[in-house]
Amino acid sequence: MPTTKSLTVFFPAHNEEDNIGPLVKKTYETIKDQVTEFEILAINDGSTDRTRDVLDQLEKDVPGFRGIHHEVNQGYGGAVQTGFRSATKDLVFFSDGDGQFDIGEIRLFLDQIDDHDAVLGYRKDRQDPIHRKMFAKCWGMLIRTLLGIRVRDLDCAFKMFHRELIQSITFETTGAMITTELLAKLNKRPNFDFAEIGVTHLPRTAGEQSGGSPKVILRAFRELFRMYGRLRTYQPPES
Repeated sequence: MPTTKSLTVFFPAHNEEDNIGPLVKKTYETIKDQVTEFEILAINDGSTDRTRDVLDQLEKDVPGFRGIHHEVNQGYGGAVQTGFRSATKDLVFFSDGDGQFDIGEIRLFLDQIDDHDAVLGYRKDRQDPIHRKMFAKCWGMLIRTLLGIRVRDLDCAFKMFHRELIQSITFETTGAMITTELLAKLNKRPNFDFAEIGVTHLPRTAGEQSGGSPKVILRAFRELFRMYGRLRTYQPPES
């Protein structure tokens, strides 16, 4: 049976004027009968297109939706942090605002979350350019070697957590390494337990990818080298 807990769904969004509207509306239609209490958030990370206007209209059209705006771009990790801090429900789920995942598959996560601390997605057939796939593979191998995180798809943006776990974490990264920091710190908790579920990855149909840019990759490596020692020796707060 699906969970009886309340749910926050949030989407980081940077210049996603064509994607975020349909995604939010489909999310509402998917979860309105799955959970009794929910909220949907979109984090507009300093977009320069019409993303703000789209979110303002969605607040009028979609029950339980709220747009949150960064006046200046803070990076993917900054948007994810804002999503986590803004969440008010028992469970927190996040995915990207580009519409490259089938949000309908969130039902599979709701069926599993009561038995685990987290449910993590992995892309069954990643629909990204070859250079992004190669970087992801090398990055995953590096993280497994340095930090011992054994996850099939480290940066897959389709994840669900119990909010109480997230509240115990003080984030220090603001770039693409945010998921690595999150899982590295959760992995230090005694008996941290997660399930992994294969999810559908779709081609991007509008907008432009930025996650594989040299600037983003360089920032991720800088954050990793800066954080490596702290993550290796990190001790979770006592519950």
